[in-house]
Amino acid sequence: MSKLEWKNKTVVTEFILLGFGNGPELDYLLFLMFLMTYIMTITGNTFIIALVVANQSLHIPMYFFLGNLACLGICYSSNILPRLLLNYLSGDRRISVVRCFAQYYFFGCLAAAECYLLAVMSYDRYLAVCKPLHYLFLMNHKLCRQLGAASWISGFLFNSILTFLISNLDFCGPNEIEHFFCDCFPVMKLSCSDTHMVGLVTSFVAGVCSLPPFLLTFSSYVYIIITVMRIPSSAGRKKAFSTCSSHLIVVLLFYWSILAVYVLPYHSIQISPNNVFSIFYTILTPLVNPLIYSLRNEEVKKTLQKKTSTLLGFR
Repeated sequence: MSKLEWKNKTVVTEFILLGFGNGPELDYLLFLMFLMTYIMTITGNTFIIALVVANQSLHIPMYFFLGNLACLGICYSSNILPRLLLNYLSGDRRISVVRCFAQYYFFGCLAAAECYLLAVMSYDRYLAVCKPLHYLFLMNHKLCRQLGAASWISGFLFNSILTFLISNLDFCGPNEIEHFFCDCFPVMKLSCSDTHMVGLVTSFVAGVCSLPPFLLTFSSYVYIIITVMRIPSSAGRKKAFSTCSSHLIVVLLFYWSILAVYVLPYHSIQISPNNVFSIFYTILTPLVNPLIYSLRNEEVKKTLQKKTSTLLGFR
């Protein structure tokens, strides 16, 4: 772009999040729905963290990683939903460029961290089911802390590169983002710079953050299923698989929605999956994670019943 053309352009200082459409009635309904979702997400994940911290019987690797997942869910929701609620409450859908990049930075960091954390949890279940005699030796407390920290640090490290590249793009044209939060591709579409190289780097970093964890998770469950099928008794197979069924449901929900957003050609679909499927991994997954682990985990249910009985004064 020449200097003369650049002078005729207006530099964008804020974006407009189009969200799910306009209309007072729809805005009111979405506000109530997302408000209840946010309250339930914070309550459920805080409950999981408190339950894991307060009970000595849950101080094992599986629940240490579950506590990290719950903390990640709280951060996920708090990064997106308060801003979305404010937009519907005030009717003002503007967001400054700086805040937009900040929202994308934390979203990308948390998404990458969740990929690695789910992979670590699948490896933990692999050791518990396939190598039960060596489990406590292999998955010790020091390794748990290292794997948990590595999941968080890796996510924040990789997305720092992408945020730096995207924030250095020029925005001088339309400022309406066809999304309910600041994601990389909807934001890059508004840039008047050449985004080819940034798009390649984005795809590469996204592949590094998602493909290796996915392959580790997939291979772990292949070995888990093979091991479980070799157990002679049906009761033994059921007991062995119940220890990882909750995590498997969470993994399938998360990766299914990720693939739906970043693989499906949205230009061939009437409703962009960016607004539909993104709800699953940004809003619904943090909401249902505590429900899945609470309802399908016998240890959590027993601990909850014990604590409830103690609070109510029953034996």
